[in-house]
Amino acid sequence: MLRNGLEVSILGAVAAVTSGLWLFFEVAERPEIDAAILMAFRAPGEPDQPVGPEWLRETMRDLSGLGSPEVLCLLVAVVVIFLLLAARRRMALFIAFTALGGGLASVVLKAGFNRPRPDLVPHATFEYGSSFPSGHAMLSAVVYLTFGVLIAQVTPGRCLKIYIMGIAAALPVLIGISRVYLGAHWPSDVLAGWAAGAAWAFGCWLLARVFNLEGAKQ
Repeated sequence: MLRNGLEVSILGAVAAVTSGLWLFFEVAERPEIDAAILMAFRAPGEPDQPVGPEWLRETMRDLSGLGSPEVLCLLVAVVVIFLLLAARRRMALFIAFTALGGGLASVVLKAGFNRPRPDLVPHATFEYGSSFPSGHAMLSAVVYLTFGVLIAQVTPGRCLKIYIMGIAAALPVLIGISRVYLGAHWPSDVLAGWAAGAAWAFGCWLLARVFNLEGAKQ
């Protein structure tokens, strides 16, 4: 038998995975509003100029960097090494699997859809690879939501748990918005990245709960 309350947690995780996958494939077929949203971030009549002052553009570049593969790999490496030093090997393996698996899934999805980057506006940051889904949005959802769930589980108090999960969800949202603002992605790229990343994160969390990895020390 599963421990008390775990059934509800599993149902919630399954619902999140199912909804995320449905949203991903639904968005993949509905890009028609992309252009209107993308141009809303540009000055009227000047597609090469993002709206707002220069400091806002720098802020968006900084936010985008929080979802870059380099920054996320560094964060994951720091956490995994910490867990290994703390003799939490199974948890370290779980986090590494979640992050690496999410990265591989992103590469496979990008190669499968092979969607070109937006061509309506110049990109305000260097980009390579295909556009759908947004790797920044997907991988930031994978990493930050995974960290958020794990931290919330060992944090006392309902308000603190809500705060932690709110931050974990807000970071991918801000990162995704920055990618559209910088012209690096269509909005549907970002929305699909959020959906796929959340589905992967909560699917891995479900496995962790089933096999009790979050409490394992070896």
